[in-house]
Amino acid sequence: MRKYSVFAVAREAMRGHKGWPQQWTSPEPKKNYDVVIVGAGGHGLGTAYYLAKEHGITNVAVVEKGWLGGGNTGRNTTIIRSNYLYDESAALYNHAMKMWDGLSQDLNYNVMYSARGVMMLAHNVHDVQGAQRHIHANRLNGVQNEWLTPEQAKAYCPPLNISAAARYPVMGAALQRCGGTARHDAVAWGYARAAADRGVDVIQNCAVTGVRRSADGVVEGVETTRGFIGAKKVGVVAAGHSSVIMEMAGVRMPLESYPLQALVSEPVKPVFPCVVMSNTVHAYISQSDKGELVIGAGTDQYTSYSQTGGLHILTHTLDAICEMFPIFSRMKMLRSWGGIVDVTPDRSPILAKTPVGGLYVNCGWGTGGFKATPGSAHVFAHTIANDAPHAINAGFTLERFQTGRLIDEAAAAAVAH
Repeated sequence: MRKYSVFAVAREAMRGHKGWPQQWTSPEPKKNYDVVIVGAGGHGLGTAYYLAKEHGITNVAVVEKGWLGGGNTGRNTTIIRSNYLYDESAALYNHAMKMWDGLSQDLNYNVMYSARGVMMLAHNVHDVQGAQRHIHANRLNGVQNEWLTPEQAKAYCPPLNISAAARYPVMGAALQRCGGTARHDAVAWGYARAAADRGVDVIQNCAVTGVRRSADGVVEGVETTRGFIGAKKVGVVAAGHSSVIMEMAGVRMPLESYPLQALVSEPVKPVFPCVVMSNTVHAYISQSDKGELVIGAGTDQYTSYSQTGGLHILTHTLDAICEMFPIFSRMKMLRSWGGIVDVTPDRSPILAKTPVGGLYVNCGWGTGGFKATPGSAHVFAHTIANDAPHAINAGFTLERFQTGRLIDEAAAAAVAH
């Protein structure tokens, strides 16, 4: 694969940009692979990349029922942060945060990571106490986080309304300066390109219809709309449809799938310098490089596989945005969309082996999947390659829902789910 550089761009400019190679191929599936990854989102493509790069396993296929990055990877609000409460979560998300910083260089593909800061607002005494608890816990785990007064929060984000007359007055904020955003589709494309360059087959429009197991219960491969694909190991990274795929293998998952909606405004000149989140009022907002205000809502109240969602959720979210940022009250909204998030009882992911030999699962991210992409993919690849968890994901087992050793991140998720 030709490397991107300023010299390559200049050279191709002289040739009318006709010499660039195809980013990744779309081969016909082979009969057998060492590993098949189900799901070509950021986590799935990243897992294939790290299997090849870190573990030398290149006979890998990533199968996707639709188009590459067409699921939750392309349907989120691109926020990156690691200020989670519990030790296990802090280690996992901070591992991802460290990888985000150098991901563009690693992939030789600009994922547009922008460490513009993520600010989480406190509107009452409970919020203040909870945020400060998070800050202290984060610092004990080496995670950057700090407390701001209302005036400091206003200085960091000038559009913020800190009037004492507000219905939900701002009493302070927790700020993670290294948090920010990245370009979601560029993450998928970068991983796909880098994985394909190392010999991985990325197979689109190839829906999994069954998981074949041998007489002794071990995985033999997957049935697909393009025929049977044999595999020694299968990793399921299918977000909201993880439970559907796992049921094909006879494994019942502690998951519920909900629509999660977002929307963007008309583009305006740069006016919003960071990411701001509020769990009490409930909304979160940033500004894209194109100038659109990117606004996230909470999950719908009902389980569903629909990517539409309820209009009242968006209306409630915009009410909250106008409450916190009155200057945006006349902005027009351009479009909205939804993704299907898979939620566990403790709002933490599952990154683990399963009771079925050769079957592994990466799921249950709820609303936190995008920010964890490189770290999740890295440790999941280790788990598949070694048939044993990495130290960082050792606690995120399927068995914790039997033993009761839960990692309850419902509050740290900072969204209504």
